[in-house]
Amino acid sequence: MDIPFDATAFLKTLTTKPGVYRMLDAKGEVIYVGKAANLKNRVASYFRATGLSPKTRALVAHIRGIDVTVTHSEGEALLLENNLIKELKPRYNILLRDDKSYPYIYLSCHEDFPRLGFYRGAKREKGRFFGPYPSAGAVRDSLNLLQKIFPVRQCEDSFYRTRSRPCLQYQIKRCTGPCVGLVDKDTYQQDVRHAVMFLEGKNHEVINELAARMEAAATHLDFERAAHLRDQIVSLRRVQEKQYVSGEGGDLDVVASAVHNGAGCVQVFYIRGGRSLGNKTFFPRHNGDADAAEILAAFLPQYYLDRETPSEILISHELEDATLLEGVLGQQAGRKVTITHRVRGERARWLAMAATNAQHALAQYMAGKVDMRQRYEALQEALDLDSLPQRLECFDISHTMGELPVASCVVFDGNGPLNSDYRRFNIENITPGDDYAAMHQALTRRYTRIKAGEGKLPDILFVDGGKGQVSAVAQALEELQVSGVTLVGVAKGPARKPGLETLFLSGSETPIILPADSPALHLVQQIRDEAHRFAITGHRQRRAKARNTSPLEKIPGIGARRRRQLLNQFGGMQGIARAGVEDLANVQGISKQLAQLIYDAFHADNN
Repeated sequence: MDIPFDATAFLKTLTTKPGVYRMLDAKGEVIYVGKAANLKNRVASYFRATGLSPKTRALVAHIRGIDVTVTHSEGEALLLENNLIKELKPRYNILLRDDKSYPYIYLSCHEDFPRLGFYRGAKREKGRFFGPYPSAGAVRDSLNLLQKIFPVRQCEDSFYRTRSRPCLQYQIKRCTGPCVGLVDKDTYQQDVRHAVMFLEGKNHEVINELAARMEAAATHLDFERAAHLRDQIVSLRRVQEKQYVSGEGGDLDVVASAVHNGAGCVQVFYIRGGRSLGNKTFFPRHNGDADAAEILAAFLPQYYLDRETPSEILISHELEDATLLEGVLGQQAGRKVTITHRVRGERARWLAMAATNAQHALAQYMAGKVDMRQRYEALQEALDLDSLPQRLECFDISHTMGELPVASCVVFDGNGPLNSDYRRFNIENITPGDDYAAMHQALTRRYTRIKAGEGKLPDILFVDGGKGQVSAVAQALEELQVSGVTLVGVAKGPARKPGLETLFLSGSETPIILPADSPALHLVQQIRDEAHRFAITGHRQRRAKARNTSPLEKIPGIGARRRRQLLNQFGGMQGIARAGVEDLANVQGISKQLAQLIYDAFHADNN
C-alpha cells in the first residue's frame, strides 16, 4: 500500500543543524541526496505550496520517506553529499559519470639519466609529476612531442638497463643513447632541464637559450648544430601557437557549462604553468530541466572532491556555495583555492573560450550523433555495402590553369571530419592541367605511406569526378596493391548545381543518382566540399608563397638586425607568419605597435 509522506509531522522533529538528507521513494530507493546548513529550513522548502519548479514538484510527488545525517559543519555535509551521490547515483541528482583518475607525465629526476613517462594513480614514486592531463591521449601526444624536441629517454628502466647497443629511438634521433654511454651526463641533463622548463610553461626562456646557442654555433661554422637548434626552436614555436595563454603563469582550471534542449555540457580547460594542457568535455546526466548554473554547481564538488585541485578555478556562472567549496577544497589541498566568476583580461578570454567550446560541443553532441549515424546508414544502403562504413576519404585537386597544383585528402569517421588525419600534397613534375596525373601522384604518395604502416585504409574512397577519374584512380590503387576499398566518383550535376550529383561506383556500369534530400547524398556532398575547400586553401597558400617577397623588408622600423632576431626567435619566415601579436611583442626590441605592424603585413590578404 502506497502511503503518502507526512511532511508536516516529519518537519516538527527535524533539527536545524547542518547535515545531509536522502529522499526515498515507495521502494525505499534513494532518489535524491542534498546537503544543508540548516536541515529543517532546507527540507521544508520542498513542501511549499507555491514557487516550486516542475523538477522539484516531480521529485516531491515521489517522496515516501526522508533519512537525514547530521554533521558538525556544512563543509562536512558537502563531502558526505558528494560521496553519497557517487555511491547511490540518485535519479534526481545531476550526475558526473566520469570518475577516472587523471594521468600525469612523470620524470624520474633522482636518476643520473632520468626518464619521462606516462603515469596514472597515487603519486608514490620518487620524482616529479606534471599535469594532470585531460586524457591518456593528451599525455602520449605531449610525450611524443617532447621526444622530438628534447631527446630524453622514455623507455622503462628494465629495458634501459639491459641494452648492449642503442635502440631504434636513437637511430631516428629521438634519444641520445644514454643506455650505452653515447651521451655524457651534463649534456643529457641539459635536455632534461629544457624538458622540465617546457613542462613548466617556460617556453620563452627555452627559446631564448636555444636562439643564443644557435647563433654561437653559426658563428663557429657548426651549421649542422645550428640547424638542429633551429628545428628545436621551430617545434617549440609551433607548440606555443596552440597555447592561448601568453605572458601569464600559474595553475588554474577554466570550467564552463551550457544547456540546450534538455542536454547539458561542461567544458574543463587545464592550465598549468601558464600553458594549456588541453580540455575535456563532460555530459552530466540530469532530468532535462536543470539550467547551466545548476549543472555547474552539481559538477564542481563531484569533480574536484577527492581529486587534485589547482590554486584557481574560473567558472562561467556564479556559484551560491562558492565560499563553502573553496574552504573544503583548500582544506583538502592544504593551500588556498579560489573559485572566481567575475574576471578580466586574459582570464576573461579563457572563460569566453571555454563557454564557446561548451556550446559548440553540446551542439555537436545534439546534432552530430543522430544525424551522422543516419547519414552513414543511408550511405551503406545506397552503395549496397555489407557493413556500416567507419572511415571515409576524399581527394580533390586545385590549381590555377595548371599552375602549382595541390591535392587534398580529407578524412571522416563516425563523428564527422577527422582533421588530424587531413593531408595535402604539392604536385610536382606533371603536365600542367593533367588532373589524372596529379591524382595518381597524390594517391601513390598517400597509400604508399599507409601500406608502410603510417595510417589506416578507408572503407570508402571518394574522388571528385566521373568515370574517367574513377578509372584512373582504380588503376593507381591496383598498382599500389590496395584492395578492399570501395571507390566512388562524385560527378557534378548540370550547371554544377548541388543536389544533382551522380555517383559512379567502381566496377558498376550503372550510375547512382540519389534524391536531393537523401542523407547519404548530404554526407557525400559534405566530404566532397570539405576536400575542395582544403585543396583550394593549400593551393592559395602555395601560390602566395611562390609569388610574394618577404613582408619584413617592407615594414618601417625593421632593419637587418631585427629581421635576424625575428628569424632566430621564430625559426624562419613561416614561424613569423603564424605568430600572434603577443608572441611578436615578446621578442626583445619589438614593441606592441611594431608587433601589430608585422602581424598586419603577414595577414593583409585576410583583412
